[in-house]
Amino acid sequence: MQMWGKILGAFFGFLLGGPFGLLLGLFLGHKFDKARRNVYRGGGFGGFGTSRANSEERQAEFFYAGFAVMGHMAKAKGHVTEEEIRVASAIMDRMNLHGEARRQAQNAFREGKEDAFPLEETLAKVRQNCAGRADLLQFFLELQIQAAFADGSLHQNERQLLHVIARSLGFSERQLEQRLHMQEAAFRFQQGGFNQQHGGGFNQAPTRDQLADAYEVLGVTESATSQEVKRAYRKQMNEHHPDKLAAKGLPPEMMEIANQKAQELQAAYDMIRKEKGFK
Repeated sequence: MQMWGKILGAFFGFLLGGPFGLLLGLFLGHKFDKARRNVYRGGGFGGFGTSRANSEERQAEFFYAGFAVMGHMAKAKGHVTEEEIRVASAIMDRMNLHGEARRQAQNAFREGKEDAFPLEETLAKVRQNCAGRADLLQFFLELQIQAAFADGSLHQNERQLLHVIARSLGFSERQLEQRLHMQEAAFRFQQGGFNQQHGGGFNQAPTRDQLADAYEVLGVTESATSQEVKRAYRKQMNEHHPDKLAAKGLPPEMMEIANQKAQELQAAYDMIRKEKGFK
């Protein structure tokens, strides 16, 4: 506990100004201790005593790492094909990246494809910068999973690389496999009628398969009770809510992905809620 500022301020304040000086010294000492805490905390995205310039720098590093690792993922099959490039472009489109932001994403993607790309070092820095912000690390991992699944299949080399990425970020194999199943279901869920371009929702009555995917998107089974569904929905929304991720330091260029994920979760929940008949 950092109290020396208050202790010394009160002591010298009392010597120099009596009771009034003690109060003034205590106040100034408190300000000094608060400033020291901000300095010692340092690091981290979006706050905790960091300057705005430092926060923006860390957001830029997160953005770069996201696309660089994505480029490394694209090369996992041995060589980068037109399909992998199309997938990366599609993700940039989903983020509404244009101009300089898109050029930065493309440059990072290209650097990630290089043989000498320092994957472990890059992931270690992401984990260090996201210390205490597990939802940001989860967002980073899920971004790579989405990129790997974007062509509708998952190559064995991509799966192995995802395990490397997950371990480097502090996730277990079980946690990764759960995310892989959920993302596979999310891919089918989107292909089956979920329309993100128009605020979410389905254009027609859901099929049995779509309902099964909706349950898996939320991470529950079809036998889940209404209370279990609600808890799972709240948990997923708490982890993926755009406002919360923004407060934790998610780069603004990536906010659209978070918005789309929240719409997807809402659509899955609404489908299950209507099926089960609860409010």
